Amino acid sequence: MTSDPQPTPVPAASGPSHASDASPNDPVVDGRPGRLADVAAEVAATLEATATVTDDTEERAAIAASIPGADAHTPLAQAVAADARKRITLSGRTIPRPARTRILTVANQKGGVGKTTTTVNIAAALAQAGSTVLVVDLDPQGNASTALGVDHHAEVPSIYDVLVDGDPLDGVVRPCPDIPRLLCAPATIDLAGAEIELVSLVARETRLQKAVSAYVERRTAAGDPLDYVLVDCPPSLGLLTVNAFVAATEVFIPIQCEYYALEGLSQLLKNIELIRSHLNPALHVSTILLTMFDARTRLSAQVAEEVRTHFSAQTLKATVPRSVRISEAPSHGQTVITYDPNSSGALSYLEAAVELAERGVAATTEESA
Repeated sequence: MTSDPQPTPVPAASGPSHASDASPNDPVVDGRPGRLADVAAEVAATLEATATVTDDTEERAAIAASIPGADAHTPLAQAVAADARKRITLSGRTIPRPARTRILTVANQKGGVGKTTTTVNIAAALAQAGSTVLVVDLDPQGNASTALGVDHHAEVPSIYDVLVDGDPLDGVVRPCPDIPRLLCAPATIDLAGAEIELVSLVARETRLQKAVSAYVERRTAAGDPLDYVLVDCPPSLGLLTVNAFVAATEVFIPIQCEYYALEGLSQLLKNIELIRSHLNPALHVSTILLTMFDARTRLSAQVAEEVRTHFSAQTLKATVPRSVRISEAPSHGQTVITYDPNSSGALSYLEAAVELAERGVAATTEESA
């Protein structure tokens, strides 16, 4: 990696802000006519005033504080104001690039917690901010490949060829058509049989690690280094996930804000500790992101409180809400970052990506101090 890489501004979003995918023009909210429309109008004026703000933190904070408030009787107005504050805080901000390639495995053996959604949207947000990002789709369903608009039918060279046949990653990686600097190593249905085929192969647990390391080194030597590698794991703890753990130095855990997600976390941590003990001493849980957060329910708040209590250092301040836009985006072959960049879901993932990047730089600084 080059020394002291220059941060790149986050592209500013345009257009009206979405509040939890609701229209900001609703004339009546909880029997209070016009309150939401008034807040939206004030927010729009404030956003226009911030168009020239680049990276003045104090000025941003002052502008964000000037956004009109709303009481508990106008929840949509509250959401409009909250999203506006995020846009002011994030649009045009600089995101620091890491001094060396960060390899993160996005894992949780429970299905449906937002692993793939988190992987592709965090990757897209980082790439839009100027980082070079590779997504390795290690799930036989190939959902990450679909969301990034990368072909993954049976005849396409895929991560299966890398794991089983030992092919180099260079011949597998494809660019995302919508976002420059975002790359994807796709998964095909062939990967479903890789668990069985890997059993008889030599060094079966380290095959992905060798391929990723070689690819990172080749790009660095060519003067085009990777900033991040994000590995999307299947919802299991088989050989594919073991390969992902061995290849990475960091584990990124998305946790759905429901009770069952907490139950599975302890088993996941035990498996991570086994990998640390026997295969990859450098592996550690660096990031936890709360997904599908619903501020209206007490359960979401309780789960969030429990996670933050026990994993305060790892849990991001940002949370990802339930969002129709996030669910719709893959059907268009896109991430929510490009599908609807002003939605609450896109802003939340952008906020999480900024926090992820800044934490990484802070950790590197502490290590070198």
